[in-house]
Amino acid sequence: MTAPAPVTRRPGWARSLLRSPAGLFGIASTTVLVLCALVSLVWTPHDPVHTDVLDKWQPPSPDHLLGTDNIGRDIFSVLLAGSRVTLQVAIGSALVGAIVGVVFAVLGALTSRWFREVIAVLIDILIAFPTLLIAMMLASAFGGSLMVVILAVGISFGVNIGRVTRPEIRRVSHSEFVTAGVAAGLGPVRNLTRHILPNVAPVFIVQLSWCMAVAVLAETGLSYLGYGAPVSTPSWGRVLAELQAYISIHPLSVVWPGLAITITVLGFNLLGDGLRDATDPRLGRPEVITA
Repeated sequence: MTAPAPVTRRPGWARSLLRSPAGLFGIASTTVLVLCALVSLVWTPHDPVHTDVLDKWQPPSPDHLLGTDNIGRDIFSVLLAGSRVTLQVAIGSALVGAIVGVVFAVLGALTSRWFREVIAVLIDILIAFPTLLIAMMLASAFGGSLMVVILAVGISFGVNIGRVTRPEIRRVSHSEFVTAGVAAGLGPVRNLTRHILPNVAPVFIVQLSWCMAVAVLAETGLSYLGYGAPVSTPSWGRVLAELQAYISIHPLSVVWPGLAITITVLGFNLLGDGLRDATDPRLGRPEVITA
């Protein structure tokens, strides 16, 4: 009697993500960002907006873990409070990007041919405008604020999400199970929400994680240029802009906000890479289960 052949199956996407170094780093850095933002709501070692010129440029110590800046603010407290702005911009941009992306993808995949061509041309036109340029145009019209950054990044990246996911939606819409749903009497909206969108959700999730990375960079760049967070709001980009003038005298003070931005952006990018590898069946390695 011959032994049964081994059965192969692909591990779940969550297990694949946890086995990936990129995924683990992305999860860890994102978790730290969320925890810092939550902790800063109830506690910071010092008031992040309190200034004391008599206490400026203090070196790192138990009282000031990362030292103080040119106006006596505790750098650790400022960075801790600034994590709220970073997380707010990242999540807000992802939500706006998801809405815009779904709308463009669905309209560009499931409507009539001439309307699909119009959507394709519109997407190509909108993609031609850089995110920072759109944000600066909105800021000049409505004033610099976090909402301007969120809308600019969300709309810009949402259009890109629509371009990437439109072929996936069109492919899934021609699948047998979607055709069976139509034959069973499901309406277009119900078929879309029950069968089509869940099957393209991994593509959306990966794109949204990258959208968060772009949002952090955009907020940093815009705050650096004075178009992002208000002056009274602690922001990593604004702190970096204020301290870069002293980089030759106190270089360590610029390292901390730069390091926070780098780790956060790298974490979101690697999380997107890990999600892509974990959800793409062509990239996963099967598990072998012996009977």
